[in-house]
Amino acid sequence: MPVLLGYISVGMAYGLLIVKSGLSIWIGLAMSLFLYAGAMQFVAIQLLIAPINLIQVAMMTLFVNIRHLFYGLSFVDAFKSFGWKKQYLIFGMTDETYSLLCGIAVKEEINQETLFFTISLLNQSYWILGTLLGAAAGNMIHFDTTGIDFAMTALFVVIFIEQWLANKNHIPAITGVVSASIALKIFGPSQMVLPAMILMFLLLLLFRKKISGGDDRA
Repeated sequence: MPVLLGYISVGMAYGLLIVKSGLSIWIGLAMSLFLYAGAMQFVAIQLLIAPINLIQVAMMTLFVNIRHLFYGLSFVDAFKSFGWKKQYLIFGMTDETYSLLCGIAVKEEINQETLFFTISLLNQSYWILGTLLGAAAGNMIHFDTTGIDFAMTALFVVIFIEQWLANKNHIPAITGVVSASIALKIFGPSQMVLPAMILMFLLLLLFRKKISGGDDRA
């Protein structure tokens, strides 16, 4: 439910921006279907309005989405046996989907492959629905959309709280907060993502024995 509400809200903001920028609704829908890149889709609007060279586009995309390299490392072994669904799970690995897949408690009678695939598919469906609703609203009514993109931040906070309450071992959560705070202080908001992810990775390696000795879902 938090992802549904968050994705529809932020998807609507994206759809509204597509229309307000003078782009076709079909461009926005195609990006939500075939790119499905969240924050990078917002950046892509500016790239389509004021095109830059392909090298700059590639570098910008790399820095915006480089955190997904770390996401992939977490599921290398889990996805190996998932057959054709593995390809879609790789494609659909957004921040919120990654968080849900990491934190969900899988019961023995539930097929993990089907569960992961369903979660990923539903999350993209929410995003596509939000895109369509936002584009439709932008064509029919005019209103101030200031602050609507904060829905994504609120969604992260809700997921963080849920995982904190669900797990007894809080070392991963504390590691994330501390790493992000240090990177923000040293590198600033525009350059903090990669240093924060590297620091998290190193600290998690350092505390891996304590983490594995606690709650298995941590």
